[in-house]
Amino acid sequence: MSESEGAIRTVSGVDYPPAGTYAIDPAHTELGFAVRHMAVSKVRGRFNTFEGELEIGEEPGASKASVSVDASSVDTRDETRDAHLRTNDFFDVENHPSWTFTSTAISPKSTAEFTVDGDLTIRGVSRQVRLEVTLEGVVKDPYGNIRVGFSGSTSINRDDFGVSFGAVMEAGGMVVAKKVDIQIELEAVLTS
Repeated sequence: MSESEGAIRTVSGVDYPPAGTYAIDPAHTELGFAVRHMAVSKVRGRFNTFEGELEIGEEPGASKASVSVDASSVDTRDETRDAHLRTNDFFDVENHPSWTFTSTAISPKSTAEFTVDGDLTIRGVSRQVRLEVTLEGVVKDPYGNIRVGFSGSTSINRDDFGVSFGAVMEAGGMVVAKKVDIQIELEAVLTS
């Protein structure tokens, strides 16, 4: 790759990463979620093991993203709850050890904001989801690597993916809500 091909570019006053393949940096990325518990609070968690890459095109719409998540790496800071999440009541990691997301379309909303449509697969069930994504920045690090950051969010209904644990409280309402909010803070490094 020539120096000009690997250069950070500016579009409408916003720094854009150079086109190329970027590996997600798991040490600086968080794949998190939040779900309402007993209708009074939210439990937050994350996945600790995942990998993926971004193919950033010359134009944002030509870009692609793919991620694979180890479902057993769920971490809600409570091992008893995490063990329950790994069972057939929720994730069924014995039969469905990994989840995937593959983008199908990326559309700019503004210079630094995008919608990313893609196929999310959980427990072997694929559904189309839409992420709201913001380009947080691009920089050359002290080691000469180009790094880019994005934040993203979406909400899903866990029933749509067969995660249908349905315990009901005595006073009514679900112990675990069906709506799950997903938050992503992603950093990736240019590899080629």
